[in-house]
Formats: sequence, structure tokens, C-alpha cells
Amino acid sequence: MIGFGLGAGAQETAVTGGTVVAVPSGQDVTYLDTVQSAPGPEGLTIRFRFVAPAIARDAATVDVEAAQADMEALCNDFALPRLPATGPAPAQVIISLSDRAVAFGEPAPEATQFFEAYAITDGRCQWEPF
Repeated sequence: MIGFGLGAGAQETAVTGGTVVAVPSGQDVTYLDTVQSAPGPEGLTIRFRFVAPAIARDAATVDVEAAQADMEALCNDFALPRLPATGPAPAQVIISLSDRAVAFGEPAPEATQFFEAYAITDGRCQWEPF
């Protein structure tokens, strides 16, 4: 896991891998990690990765639309308060859901994974197509 600084208005609470995060669909989502070391197509990118077993293709109980709403909520409610308060602002925040923990950047064809990219506009996450 890669550490990250808290934003100016964030509470000083530690978030570690395995932390359960509430989402609109009610599915069980756990925070996996944050990756800051891999630039994205738009420049500085911070990735927040989560495990969401309910999106598994062989037994999905959460559909794509519900997962998209969950990812937007994760961006606004989880990621934004944890963006670094100093240094350059990220050009993009990427939220990923995977039905199992996978190594960042490694192929995992057996895993179901969803990714969404967001720009930060007026203090909110604005969805961007990849």
C-alpha cells in the first residue's frame, strides 16, 4: 500500500487496507490501497482501489449501473477528502472495483474489474470517459 496525505478538510483518521466503506448499493466494499506512483493519460493520477465481491461475473448481485453509482460515491465521499493538501493537484482520480484483490498493473483475467476516471471540478468528482 502506498501512503497518502489527507486533504485540508479531512479528519485525521488512518485508513488502511481492509477498511469497510459504505456505498449506495449496500454491497460489501473494502478499501484495498491507493496508488500514486503510476501517471495516468491526463497527468498526475491518484488511484483508489477497492474490493467488491458482489460484482463477480459468475454470481453478481450488483449490476454495472449500481457499481458506477458506488464508484462516484467512493470518489466524492472517500477519495476527495484524502487527496494531498499540498503539492500539485491530481489531474484525475481513478476509482476501481475488483471482485478480489489483484496486484496493481498485473493481468488478472479471472477477476471482474470496473474502473472509472474523474476530474475534480468545483470540489466534486466529475466523471470522464477513458
